[in-house]
Amino acid sequence: MVTPTWRKLVLPCWRPLVDDDGENSSNRGYELIGRSDGLWWYKDSGYHVNGEFSMAVIQANTVLEDYSQLESGPMSSTESGPQGTFVGIYDGHAGPAASRFLRDRLFENIKKFASDDQDMSADVIKNAYLATEEEFLSLVKKQWETKPEIASVGSCCLVGIVCNGFLYIANAGDSRAVLGRLDKAEKEVKAVQLSDEHNANLESVREELHSLHPDDPQIVVLKHKVWRVKGIIQVSRSIGDAYLKKSEFNRPPLLPKFRLPEPFEKPILLAEPSILVKELYPEDQFLIFASDGLWEHLSNQEAVELVSCSPRNGIARKLVKAALHEAAKKREMRYSDLKKIDRGVRRHFHDDITVIVVFLDSHLVTSSPFDGPILSIKGGSFTP
Repeated sequence: MVTPTWRKLVLPCWRPLVDDDGENSSNRGYELIGRSDGLWWYKDSGYHVNGEFSMAVIQANTVLEDYSQLESGPMSSTESGPQGTFVGIYDGHAGPAASRFLRDRLFENIKKFASDDQDMSADVIKNAYLATEEEFLSLVKKQWETKPEIASVGSCCLVGIVCNGFLYIANAGDSRAVLGRLDKAEKEVKAVQLSDEHNANLESVREELHSLHPDDPQIVVLKHKVWRVKGIIQVSRSIGDAYLKKSEFNRPPLLPKFRLPEPFEKPILLAEPSILVKELYPEDQFLIFASDGLWEHLSNQEAVELVSCSPRNGIARKLVKAALHEAAKKREMRYSDLKKIDRGVRRHFHDDITVIVVFLDSHLVTSSPFDGPILSIKGGSFTP
């Protein structure tokens, strides 16, 4: 049982600890902050307003480009506003600046717009996305002369909010949220994908791009058997990527590989997320939020089955390890050998992977929220 005293704790941005027991640290029970161990960061278990959660990150790039956070408690800046749990998965590309910016600013903007409306809604979330986008593009403009490479940095952005018995899922990019729902008739937990993905490899996304840019036959190009927007990037929605949002950033001194031959008038990529709102029911057991590095190796149902048949403690790390085993198998190598490969070189075998599993205890989802802040954990930085 979660004590009232524990519930009143305000946890700051996590500070990694050296995990001298490595793989066995999950046996230590619930920890108040996360742990780091080589290329890993994880928090095996903790409590949020509506149940328990588990988080894990594995680094593959030379510089980690995945950032994430879980906030539980007030969802607005006013005492009378909504309360719940917020999850953010930010999968950066071309650098970590945009994903780190999202971790620091998006939830603050959610709270601002929720305070204005005194409620949570799809409009609150959309407005927060667009406001955060504008803030980042303003940063790009300020740094353009001295740091032009920031114009090529962007991030996918997946958000989940549990609030007042409802679930809000917002996505821009190709991260994914999957629900584990109990099928009472068949007595098994089935996977339900909740997020739309914006990746040019999907035919529906290519059709959307063609409809938005009817006069541009090169809006999507097949390169090396992979569909890319303008032959450069796979995702069609993101935060950042200023060089494909505003022509003023698509010119020297930006690197030639990011520059288009002709200027454009309207944004090529969008920042507006696709949003799903659904009422939660007792059959809704848990949510898996993850960057595409996980889904590259595990299907929705494989991930859900692993969660449903495993202890809650350490389950996010278990999901990541399952993906790493699959990554090793695809390269005809052992997991033990993959573990020896350092950051940077690792990217040839798998991507940065971030996973947050949020369990939904129905009696907490439907109960009246209690006062006071609960939890704030921000994952994705390996420096104390």
